[in-house]
Amino acid sequence: MELSMGMTSRVEVEEDSDNNKGSMWDLDQKLDQPMDEEAGRLRNTYREKKFSALLLLRLAFQSLGVVYGDLGTSPLYVFYNTFPHGIKDPEDVIGALSLIIYSITLIPLLKYVFIVCRANDNGQGGTFALYSLLCRHAKVKTIPNQDHTDEQLTTYSRSTFNDKSFAGKTKRWLEEHPFRKNALLVLVLVGSSMVIGDGILTPAISGFLPLEPLSVLLSFYQRYVVVLVAVVILVGLFSMQHHGLDRVSWLFAPIVLLWFLLIGGIGLFNIWKYDTGVLKAISPVYIYRYFRRGGRDSWLSLGGIMLSITGTEALFADLSHFPVPSIQIAFTTVVFPCLLFAYSGQAAYLMKNTSHVADAFYSSIPDSIYWPVLLVATAAAVVASQATICATFSLIKQALALDCFPRVKIVHTSKRFLNHIYIPDINWILMILCVSVTAGFKNQSQIGNASGTAVVIVMLVTTLLMILVMLLIWRCHWILVLIFTGLSLVVEITYFSSVLCKVNQGGWVPLVIALAFFIIMYVWHYGTKKRYEFEVHSKVSLAWILGLGPSLGLVRVPGIGLVYTELARGVPHIFSHFITNLPAIHSVVVFVCVKFLPVHTVPEGERFLVRRIGPINFRMFRCVVRYGYKDLHKRDESFEKKLFEVLHTFVRLESMMDGCSDSDDYSICDQETEQPNDVPLNHPSNTLPLNMDGTISSGDSIVSLNDHMHNNTAIESSGLLSNPAEVNELEFLGVCRDAGVVHILGNTEILARRDSKFFKKIAIDHIYAFLRKICRKNSAALNVPHESLLNVGQVIHV
Repeated sequence: MELSMGMTSRVEVEEDSDNNKGSMWDLDQKLDQPMDEEAGRLRNTYREKKFSALLLLRLAFQSLGVVYGDLGTSPLYVFYNTFPHGIKDPEDVIGALSLIIYSITLIPLLKYVFIVCRANDNGQGGTFALYSLLCRHAKVKTIPNQDHTDEQLTTYSRSTFNDKSFAGKTKRWLEEHPFRKNALLVLVLVGSSMVIGDGILTPAISGFLPLEPLSVLLSFYQRYVVVLVAVVILVGLFSMQHHGLDRVSWLFAPIVLLWFLLIGGIGLFNIWKYDTGVLKAISPVYIYRYFRRGGRDSWLSLGGIMLSITGTEALFADLSHFPVPSIQIAFTTVVFPCLLFAYSGQAAYLMKNTSHVADAFYSSIPDSIYWPVLLVATAAAVVASQATICATFSLIKQALALDCFPRVKIVHTSKRFLNHIYIPDINWILMILCVSVTAGFKNQSQIGNASGTAVVIVMLVTTLLMILVMLLIWRCHWILVLIFTGLSLVVEITYFSSVLCKVNQGGWVPLVIALAFFIIMYVWHYGTKKRYEFEVHSKVSLAWILGLGPSLGLVRVPGIGLVYTELARGVPHIFSHFITNLPAIHSVVVFVCVKFLPVHTVPEGERFLVRRIGPINFRMFRCVVRYGYKDLHKRDESFEKKLFEVLHTFVRLESMMDGCSDSDDYSICDQETEQPNDVPLNHPSNTLPLNMDGTISSGDSIVSLNDHMHNNTAIESSGLLSNPAEVNELEFLGVCRDAGVVHILGNTEILARRDSKFFKKIAIDHIYAFLRKICRKNSAALNVPHESLLNVGQVIHV
């Protein structure tokens, strides 16, 4: 639709061309100041949200119970997995300790806490958050459902590129070939699948940790009792998740804080008691001596040392629950020093007691506090898996918004913090898989090997994505990018080469789990992409709709029909299928497109976009409802009420614009008409955003309608507020709404064409079809009320 504040005013129907830059009204823009200044102010508000010092300390305390449990319990098993066959030379302990110190310093501290965490998407972390950042700055999203109006969101921050710059060349290199876009998606899915795999292995290994001292004393047959107790612990842990993260974090945080203080204090005591010489491990020379002396055995031991940084990937994925400063405060003041003291203390003990490597932690505890520490260790080990469970929930939520995971129910467990979520289906699937892994392995050593494989692959994926983020978004100098890449890959590829040798010792488990989840996510995304491509290529010609006339060739019955579609432009094929099979259609038709954008959230005031389709007497509208991957589309009265409010506002202001002219003519543009890509701000086809409080923005000025009507007697005397056409249409909308609202939803069955390749038939006809059957229905995902739902079935071949 096009509205112009000139001597003549005309209403043009929507144009379906993908290049169309025609206007769409943003009904809730904040227009108290010029748009460019306001957008910049809001973007800065979202990017630089301020937290009070007290709140930051509180959140830092809570983050201990959620984020750092896995990382904090690593001292329980690292030295045992590093030297599973015993310590041959006490100097090896110094070399292993030096590797642990530099691994924790380079990976969790420098890479993640101070660099990767800065690459968050307005507080959202994880591989999908990095992917959403890249999708905004480069056209790499494989489902091109974004509109140019989406880029005007205050949360849709992006940079412009100089075509000759290195960033511009990298951007073009990514965009120019579909294979590279798909490869980037595959890389993201691989990393995400490994996070889910680690979310299964970490609770399994945590279930064994508190029982490890007991299992050493029991015979082979009695150890089945330990497995049974570990299973009971896991069931209890997953059963607590529905209470919500806020309650769980307050329960777990004191336990983890006490745990860190205990292991740090015990470490200092052991350093003083046994051997202060272990502090020389701070010199990297001992790493060289360690590898020179041990050779292949030292290289294989890296799989055990790798476990000292497990939980780091969950640290980044859990950013959605806590702000970055709170994560940094907790790590630098509590986690990092306590871990260094704990590992150094164990190393000092092992220098004098090399035969106790199997139970190094428990043996190094002073006798006077052994049982209290054992009790806290048991509680901390149970808490440890909370980090990966929460990371899995966050990752699944982001994957859903980016069409990379089947529809599942998401429960928001906190009214204050929208990031606190619980996914029942995923929770019970994780529990079943954790119990299966626990019962299958029967000891934590093999599970540790498996966990190391998952962790190092996630870290490699994060490094590769960070290279693109540093080039495209941060615009870092290539030397800085090279330094970051070199340091990260040297450490991670070295660890990766070591854990690959333990694939047959349990490392195959995360690969199998990740492969299963990768197939699920990729096939779901592939099927969704094919369905969207079909919708785009088969959308109904606007000329065909206009040829039907105002009645659309049918009986127009009282009521409002909300037709849900994935298209932000054009009339969906399901609508033509509907009106060719039924003899009637509602008096008012609204095409509702609910779509998720690669942003963390869409402000409430910018959520709805409305435009008219066809002439006024057709009574056809389009409403695009936009969400970020942090937002939730809920079924409540406010959503439907808001939708009709913006429709009323649209009609009222459209009539007022007509009232400012001396003509009521409208012109109908053909579907193929295209407008130039660059439209001046004062061009009549530019978007005219308006607010619920009656504010309109033209290209070069912003006018308050209330002030305009008070100050302009000509307009006031023209009776804009009582425009008969406006009143009649508003009354008509009210009558139709009272007559009933029907939600029309497509129930589409997707099949592969007969000439499709074998793998495509397997993916579409079997895997994708099975996932659609077991996942939530589209009506449930969109929260459409069942009592007013009308499904329109059709079969499409892709």
